[in-house]
Amino acid sequence: MSSTSSQVKGLVIAGTQSGVGKTTVTLGLLSALRRRGLVVQPFKVGPDFIDPGHHTRAAGRVSRNLDGWMLTREANEALFRRQARTADAAVVEGVMGLFDGYDGLSEAGSTAQMAKWLGLPVLLVVDARSLARSAAALVKGFAGFDPGLSLAGVVFNRIGSATHLDYLRQALSQLEGVKCFGGLPRTPEVNIPERHLGLHTAEDHPLEEKFLARLADLMETHLDLDGLLAGMPPLTLALQEVPPAAPASVRLGVARDEAFCFYYPENLELLAYHGAELVPFSPLRDGELPKDLNGLYLGGGYPELGAARLAANEPLRRAIRERAEAGLPIYAECGGLMYLCRELTDLEGTRHIMAGVLPLSVKMLPRLKALGYREVSLAADGILGLKGTRARGHEFHYSEIAAEAASLSRPYSVTGRQGGEALTEGYAYKNVLASYVHLHFGSNPEVARNLVQSCRNIKIEGCGERQGCSGLPPLTPKEMV
Repeated sequence: MSSTSSQVKGLVIAGTQSGVGKTTVTLGLLSALRRRGLVVQPFKVGPDFIDPGHHTRAAGRVSRNLDGWMLTREANEALFRRQARTADAAVVEGVMGLFDGYDGLSEAGSTAQMAKWLGLPVLLVVDARSLARSAAALVKGFAGFDPGLSLAGVVFNRIGSATHLDYLRQALSQLEGVKCFGGLPRTPEVNIPERHLGLHTAEDHPLEEKFLARLADLMETHLDLDGLLAGMPPLTLALQEVPPAAPASVRLGVARDEAFCFYYPENLELLAYHGAELVPFSPLRDGELPKDLNGLYLGGGYPELGAARLAANEPLRRAIRERAEAGLPIYAECGGLMYLCRELTDLEGTRHIMAGVLPLSVKMLPRLKALGYREVSLAADGILGLKGTRARGHEFHYSEIAAEAASLSRPYSVTGRQGGEALTEGYAYKNVLASYVHLHFGSNPEVARNLVQSCRNIKIEGCGERQGCSGLPPLTPKEMV
């Protein structure tokens, strides 16, 4: 197969720890470079949905998740090449502290590991509050901890004054080969509001142009962007061609609004690649489903914040329930699972009627219920594939199922990142599969093809007898994109 190549400059934005301002620096850099006329491709290390939404707004290009556990090294490298090669610069926001990963012994899952996989230098963000000469000791440790890592330099955040920055520069001048690209002042007006799952999403708190312009101004005024760009070595990115996509053969309704906004872009792209026409609709606003659908995909988000509006939209709730009873394939993740329940109880104790597809009740909790990576194995044949089909994903929610139903089968056998005893998870009813786990279809592209094939094969007239995915041949390596 032929390949083409292009050159792009790339950089990883990392922090000494969480909360030092990585996202602020990343959004500011994306905005400043875009304002200079550069095409900038953003990425985020880890399974987070929220930061990539803000990246997309700032860069004008869809941000992508890179993940050392959900995806193989080869899949991460291919994703980076595919998206970055049409840009002038690629900016990757890290996760947690630079070297923080799955444990205290290895780099697995860390920002440092991803930077080395991609061959990118690291810009280290240091929170300068209450630091002066001690900053040099801190940076020296980060600079020398892993000789295989390339450190582009340091940016200080939340400096108190010009004099404070002078002290910090003087301290770093004692470190050979470590550049200081400037320091950002404490600027509360550029903070993004937070809620229980982190920052507000780009859907319900879109970053306004004046906010992004303010961030770009801060970067241009207080950082040496010219020096930073000049020090970024160009990467030659070769892209191997893939077979052409299948023609659209099914219409897949995708819930997209403020309540349902958590989707990995690759999931949607793989579904489209295998023949799905993606048809967006809003459970908050639309009174009916799009016409002639062969299936539904209900992603995650914040259904609890729109619970009253979801409950008030009785026509759409009824339409989804009727289609589920008729046998329509429906795949739901986290927020989608919550919406398919009979009712949702919010933190104030108010009960909201949901779609009623599943005989379950869900309630919000003031504390985190579950957080972590998950590997899923299908416990039986279903709309995602044959029994034993595996995929990886992530679970993160503040709700729990308050009332179970013995009549529902449990479609998943789930283990955590470290393995261990498998637990049952998710709920299946007719051709509905709902789970708290957000699967990344890039971990097993066959899952996307199986879902499309299920939508194509399942006939929903009458009782909606499932023809399912049995007999589907496995994907060949050439078909995996």
